[in-house]
Amino acid sequence: MITLKNIKKSFNKKPVLHGINVTVNKGDIVVIVGPSGSGKTTLLRCINYLEKPDEGSISIDDFSVDEKSATKKSILTLRRKTAMVFQHYNLFRNKTVLENIMEGLLVAKKVNVDEARLISMDLLRRVGLEEKANDYPVQLSGGQQQRVGIARALALKPSVLLFDEPTSALDPEMVGEVLSIIKKIADEGITMIIVTHEIDFAREVATEVIFMADGVVVEQGTPIDVLVQPKHERTKQFLSRLTKEPEYEI
Repeated sequence: MITLKNIKKSFNKKPVLHGINVTVNKGDIVVIVGPSGSGKTTLLRCINYLEKPDEGSISIDDFSVDEKSATKKSILTLRRKTAMVFQHYNLFRNKTVLENIMEGLLVAKKVNVDEARLISMDLLRRVGLEEKANDYPVQLSGGQQQRVGIARALALKPSVLLFDEPTSALDPEMVGEVLSIIKKIADEGITMIIVTHEIDFAREVATEVIFMADGVVVEQGTPIDVLVQPKHERTKQFLSRLTKEPEYEI
């Protein structure tokens, strides 16, 4: 369903992605983990051309875009096959919760207002925020805003949902409610690619885990293969740091 071939990306002549090759099957929940600076978010943003790759091709469903021949039209077509849930929500502050979800339906999908309202209210029920429809983002907690962001992404009925560290901006007590919503969506068979630092969540929800470091895919496989029984030393080092007891000076 999704094929990334030789994706390369540099910033200020510093390579960030070194020729990434990844295949995602329909219905897969692929979770990308790895240390900060490993290129996880850059790879995710390249998938829908929020970052333009320096080299390589991206295919979603039966549509492909190659960096060498990409046009504004082909990039727009590719983007319409994806929906991104951002780390910092990216909601319109001057619009209500309901209007935030309706916006993409009205502008991108050209759905009429009444139908857009019905779809959006149904999605708010799915994420447990029906009673917040007329509130503004500033009136919501971080976890609630992220759930609105998820509903907004689902409204577009994308081929693949992209999550960029969906819980990293949340207070610890709000993380669980967002992960619970993502897990419910995963159970519905929607294809997802999730960049996260929540290793326990990755073990529970992923069908495939990718471990990235220094701009390359170090290891890829089932959650057990990568997170429980990793083969590569770099993966083992990363996981051992996560489980290592913190040291305190007395």
